[in-house]
Amino acid sequence: MTQPCIICVAITGSVPRKAHNPAVPISIAEQVESTHAAFEAGASIAHCHVRQEDETPTSDPERFQQLMEGIQKHCPGMIVQLSTGGRSGAGRERGGMLSLRPDMASLSVGSNNFPTRVYENPPDLVDWLASEMQTHDVKPEIEAFDLSHIHQAVAMSNDGRLQKPLYVQFVMGVKNAMPVDRDVFDYYVKTMERLAPDAQWCAAGIGPGQILVNEWAIAAGGHTRTGLEDNLRLDRNTLAPSNAALVERTVALCEKYKRPVATCAEAREILQLRPA
Repeated sequence: MTQPCIICVAITGSVPRKAHNPAVPISIAEQVESTHAAFEAGASIAHCHVRQEDETPTSDPERFQQLMEGIQKHCPGMIVQLSTGGRSGAGRERGGMLSLRPDMASLSVGSNNFPTRVYENPPDLVDWLASEMQTHDVKPEIEAFDLSHIHQAVAMSNDGRLQKPLYVQFVMGVKNAMPVDRDVFDYYVKTMERLAPDAQWCAAGIGPGQILVNEWAIAAGGHTRTGLEDNLRLDRNTLAPSNAALVERTVALCEKYKRPVATCAEAREILQLRPA
């Protein structure tokens, strides 16, 4: 039986602004409304960041709580995944929202270069974030910007710092990190099958690589991520009108490859999450 495909929608991120695309949701109300439309289109995971009124990113737990509550109210059963990314705060501030007990949270287990800065994930911070996730029963989504991050996640699961089974997301297309490359993608999949055969994996492409990586992941039997955080356009000349439009495009790829789209309940079962 073909495994349903889990679609994650990354609704806002830390970088895109309304000047780049007016559809980028910034306020809590906008984010809840955009997430609800993406939920109705087929997304079962919402990957969440929060912003200040001036659109700058923040790790403010109060804003995360408001967003969580809005999504839980208007998108029943949807998996809420909060970001612990480094653009929104420094040090342990990045994990200040984990006590809210979201279903999931992103976790980068290694550092790498971004276009204008080093994305720092020092070992002591990674271990602390992983420990907090275990304490609060939050499943990590490992964001692998590099092959070494896959190996490190497996090592952490083998020594108990991460619970099995892993959920690993290949992030492809960030400048200075791993490019959108089919051979690399195929090697990532083989690496997961070899090192963590019980794991689930997902793939996200940045910018114009989004649709390519969506298709590769769906065709290969994995899960995938879309949304305005990663990509603001439907094509070179057309801004995406909404997160839902990007989800609908991903659903069409699932239909092309005869992959059923996972319901929220199915996604929770596949990822071994607690009930909603």
